[in-house]
Amino acid sequence: MGCDGGTIPRRDELVRLKKKPEQKDKDAERQFRWKHCALTQQRLQQPIVMCGLGRLYSKQNVIEALLDKEKMTEACAHIKSLKDIKNLNLTANPAYDETKDDKSSPYICALIGLEMSGQFRFVALWTCGCVFSERALKEVKEKVCSVCQTPYNDDDIVILNGTEEETEQMRIKMEERNVRARSEKKAKSDKKSKSKASATVTSNAATESAAGATSTSSVVAESTITSSSSMVDKKLLPSSAKVNGEGSSKGTSKPMVPNKRALISDKIGEDPVFKKSKDDYSVAKDPKASSVYKSIFTTHESEKDQKRAHWVTYNPFYN
Repeated sequence: MGCDGGTIPRRDELVRLKKKPEQKDKDAERQFRWKHCALTQQRLQQPIVMCGLGRLYSKQNVIEALLDKEKMTEACAHIKSLKDIKNLNLTANPAYDETKDDKSSPYICALIGLEMSGQFRFVALWTCGCVFSERALKEVKEKVCSVCQTPYNDDDIVILNGTEEETEQMRIKMEERNVRARSEKKAKSDKKSKSKASATVTSNAATESAAGATSTSSVVAESTITSSSSMVDKKLLPSSAKVNGEGSSKGTSKPMVPNKRALISDKIGEDPVFKKSKDDYSVAKDPKASSVYKSIFTTHESEKDQKRAHWVTYNPFYN
């Protein structure tokens, strides 16, 4: 039975060999990484973001994971806030066909039109979030984004879905970028505190100068009031006091104090308003009043014999 006719069996047909482990389909794995969220393994949905290591996420999934820490995986533990992710400005592929999803990509390079399917290396800028193919970025010599004209440096270039070695390089860049951001924030806060301190010192100096000016004006006012009161007292002194040498250094007797009540009564008596308030005062007898002014009042001779009311009011004598 068998082996007749010169048939030679092979070794693998006679001996049971150890089966080789199943190998991953590299193309399928690459397409999966570029079209699915690295956090939930679900299909990417706009808005799409990246972390400092170059992994792609749906922003909604990242926000949910930040709110519920249990959803955050160990691979994404470096994302602690929304500051650790960056929104990507992606260019849609006009030739994308959903029925041929495994052969085309929904996004392309903004400069040369290469599909972002993983066959070509793609990079993103952390400063603005624009995405290009590495080939197109190398052609641009200036460190300025070709889409939005935002300047950048080499530390801001993030390789998307890179290898393990490239991921470690991106981690070092991410840490350096975080240190630089903290130092800039600290410098701004120090500058702001210094400006506040200088403004406080300036306001205190202005307040002190204003207070000094106020005190000076009050002293001047007090001295003016004192000098004017002394001048008034000197004017109010009677002539007998002046003759006796009151207030002078030559007089040997004590200065004679004037009677203040008498002086006040004399001044009140000379006041014309006070004279008019007396009962015996009459406008008709006032020599300083004019005839026109006197004719207004009922004491005038032209108004004594009138047959009408003196005032335009109710008068019982003329009803």
